[in-house]
Amino acid sequence: MPFDNIVAVALIMGLFGLAILVLLWPGEKQGGKVLRRWGVDDPSPSEVAEAVRYLRRRRFWYPWLFLGLPVLADVAGVRGDGTSLVLATLLIGALIAEVLAQRPRRSTRREAGLDRRAVRGLIPAWGLILYAVVVAAAAVWLVVHRSWVPLGVAAAVSAVTWLIVLLAVRRPSTGDTGADAALRVRSARVAAGLGLAATVTLALPDATNIGSAAVILAGLAGWYHLAHRSPAEAV
Repeated sequence: MPFDNIVAVALIMGLFGLAILVLLWPGEKQGGKVLRRWGVDDPSPSEVAEAVRYLRRRRFWYPWLFLGLPVLADVAGVRGDGTSLVLATLLIGALIAEVLAQRPRRSTRREAGLDRRAVRGLIPAWGLILYAVVVAAAAVWLVVHRSWVPLGVAAAVSAVTWLIVLLAVRRPSTGDTGADAALRVRSARVAAGLGLAATVTLALPDATNIGSAAVILAGLAGWYHLAHRSPAEAV
């Protein structure tokens, strides 16, 4: 491709990514909504500000990943549909955000909790069991059908998922205890849900029989229930 065409394509993609970023950029309303959804009934202004930073840290990467991942997938020979692309974008964006969040802000007064943080404190037992069952079923299906490349994709997705969860566990405290706990739980549970959905849609893109279709449906159902705080949990 001529150099002028490459520059033109890069410019168009950059402008498109910038437009998406502006549309997705969160404000105080979105920050407060996220906190209330995850257990902070009456967030303070500082907690809302922390939630806004949390969301911006993730959404900044979405448009650029959305534009770049299809090219990388094509080079790697990985096939997937639009759903797979969106899930991969959200998962990798979350990973980048958690890596960047490992460095505490200098202006933050850190508050150490009395309880030691662990994965089971962020993801309920039913979520861990569901994740293990669905991913194991997907792996067995792929091994039986000798689908080694999709199996490698599924393993990579699981590795990214649990890296995000572990980073959420060890993320430095922000100083706002309520917001910190809520956003930490959200990070872990949304990552686990995205990992489930990305595993089944990337590794099993074609529901060619009842077995693969059942695994895909189970993964998508697990994504929904993990990434949403139920009314029962709010009690």
